[in-house]
Amino acid sequence: MHEIALIFGAIYGGLAVILGAFGAHALKNRMDEDLLKSFETGVKYQMYHALVLLFLNHLNYFHAFETKFIALSTWCFIVGTLLFSFSIYGLCITSMIGNKWRFLGPLTPIGGSLLVAGWVFLGLSV
Repeated sequence: MHEIALIFGAIYGGLAVILGAFGAHALKNRMDEDLLKSFETGVKYQMYHALVLLFLNHLNYFHAFETKFIALSTWCFIVGTLLFSFSIYGLCITSMIGNKWRFLGPLTPIGGSLLVAGWVFLGLSV
């Protein structure tokens, strides 16, 4: 399980840097302020949870933590980040070009709920 946390943590972290730079440079003059703030929120949450996934990778080595809760937390963070951040990116970019993909809207709170669940499982792992 710890390899999955490490892989996704690294991928999400790298993509957060790329998407953050993309937002700051390529989208800065194309998006209105509200869309740009939403895009930045997606990037911030993606980076926060990339770091948490890297942290979870190391928790597997300590026997004081309940492995099943660490596994549940890992999967909640992986899927939650994908749904939360990437639905925000999709909504922002499609809104910018004038063809908002509304079907992405419900994915954002589902992803957010999974992120909260991930934190709960992390707390239960102790």
